[in-house]
This record gives sequence, structure tokens and C-alpha cells, in this order.
Amino acid sequence: MARELNQKVFVAGHRGMVGSAIVRRLQALGYTRIVTAGRDTLNLLDQQAVQAFFHEQKFDQVYLAAAKVGGIQANNAYPADFIYENLMIQANIIQAAHLNDVDKLLFLGSSCIYPKLADQPMREEALLTGTLEPTNEPYAIAKIAGIKLCESYNRQHGRDYRSVMPTNLYGPHDNYHPENSHVIPALLRRFHEAVQRGDDELVIWGTGTPMREFLHVDDMAAASVHVMELDDAIYQANTQPMLSHINVGTGIDCTIGELAKTIASVTGFSGKLTFDSSKPDGAPRKLMDVSRLKALGWQASINLEDGLRDAYDWYVNNVQQARTH
Repeated sequence: MARELNQKVFVAGHRGMVGSAIVRRLQALGYTRIVTAGRDTLNLLDQQAVQAFFHEQKFDQVYLAAAKVGGIQANNAYPADFIYENLMIQANIIQAAHLNDVDKLLFLGSSCIYPKLADQPMREEALLTGTLEPTNEPYAIAKIAGIKLCESYNRQHGRDYRSVMPTNLYGPHDNYHPENSHVIPALLRRFHEAVQRGDDELVIWGTGTPMREFLHVDDMAAASVHVMELDDAIYQANTQPMLSHINVGTGIDCTIGELAKTIASVTGFSGKLTFDSSKPDGAPRKLMDVSRLKALGWQASINLEDGLRDAYDWYVNNVQQARTH
């Protein structure tokens, strides 16, 4: 698809880490009609409000980055909230887009859609081939439903609704809450506070041996716009009607121990790293197969150390506004 900078684009979830990165990317490319709406002006759980908003605005494109997200503890504590709110947000936006003749939509999912014991690296074909990770199953099922919503509107109504599934994301506007954050923001915060206190040791849960893949959110935004802008013929040649989602990642992973050492360097922590093997490790490895995305002409460009420095700089400069409570 040729880039049309005067298209009217709605980014749902613009205050989140991914949505804000997509807005930055679109602005950098020269898009001039980017529309956003915070919770104070639009409740995405309200079907009638979403319908009225779409009817009034007449969008050309929609990026569906809005979601209720959280770490393992939050997913365990509030499973009903996670499945209900995500299902409603997705259904309301996709249906409103269709009814108001929006032909281009990009849905952002999560790598947790894949089975807990999926072969590594995880290919798109692994979807629905096994049991999900129990701790975030409600969230994962909602995200799978989002993929199938897009596929179903494409099949029945001829829409062009696409889906991208990112690996573990990090970067500016991340969540640094002590209980609900993911591994990178959690470690960045802990190392930062350890340096401030002058600690000479930092204890990390688990053995440090599990391997994880991490993608800077600016790379995720670049990939999202790239997939949205792909010519139909190229996109269709690399996807299938019933397998339309595309993995987004670096294709490179590292151990949690290696990640911790890099974060220690980035934050200036010079003390001892101790791994508490009595605490759970989780899955031994989670790596995305990104060959389909590479065939579509995109690959990540921000290496982990540079990305961590960028994320840490943002945290230090925005610690008062960062989601830390």
C-alpha cells in the first residue's frame, strides 16, 4: 500500500507504551491526521459510545493498541477483568470500524497466544495447537479472539484487518509498578533503587537460565506501520485467510542472567548478582520465529543494550510520571 499521509488514522490506546510509540512513528513519517481519545473522552467498553465516535470521525485506518495489560500477579488476581475488558474493547472497535466502512485495521496481540509448550522458536502455525499458560489464559484467549475477529470480518465482509503478535516489549512509557510490571521495567527499577541506596548485592528470582526475547517498543511501532502499509498482494502472499497474524520480534534471545548483567551495566550497579533458585523460573525458553516478517521486508534495528539505555533514560527522567504505584 502506498503511503497516504493525509489518511485519517485512529490510534486506540495512545497513552500506553505501544500506542504512544505508534503515534510517534506516524508523526515521524509525516502523517498529519492522527486522532487519539483518552478514557476521559471515550470509554472503549461502551459499545454505543464507540459506534458514535467512529460514525462522527470517519476514519481511514485504525491501530488497535488499547488493552488491559498486567503481569502474572495481576492476571492471576483479576482474570475476569482481563478477559471481559479485552474482549469488549476489541469487539467494539472492530465492529465499529466495519459498520463505518473502515477498510484498514491493525490489531496488536501478544506472544502469550501460543501454547505453553510450543516448539521453539514459536511459529504462527502453533496457534491453537496446545494448552495455554494457565496464569494468563483469560488474557491470551481474548487476544486469540481478536485475531479471529479480524480474520472473520475479512472472510465475511472483505475487510483488510491485520494482526501482529509482539514478543516481550519494553521502552518509554512502560509500567514500573512493583507488583504488576514485566521483567525489564521491574529489573530497571530495582537496579536503579539499589544504586541509590548503595547496595552491594541484588537478589534476582530464579536461576537466571531461562531465555527470553525482548523488543524495543519503537521497533514494534515501526513493524506495525510497516505491516499496515504493505501492499495487499505482498501481504496476502505471506499469510493465509485462517492464519493471518504475523510475529514481531528480534529473533534473538538471551538468558535472564545475561539480561541482569546488561541492566547492571546500564544502571551503574557494581555489586554482586545473586540468583534465588528457590523461586520459579517459568518456561525455559520463549522465542518468536520472525521469518514471515523478514520475508515481508522488516527486521528489528535496536539492539538490547541500546534499547535498555533508552528505556532507563526515560525512567530516570520521568520517574514521577512513570506508573510506579
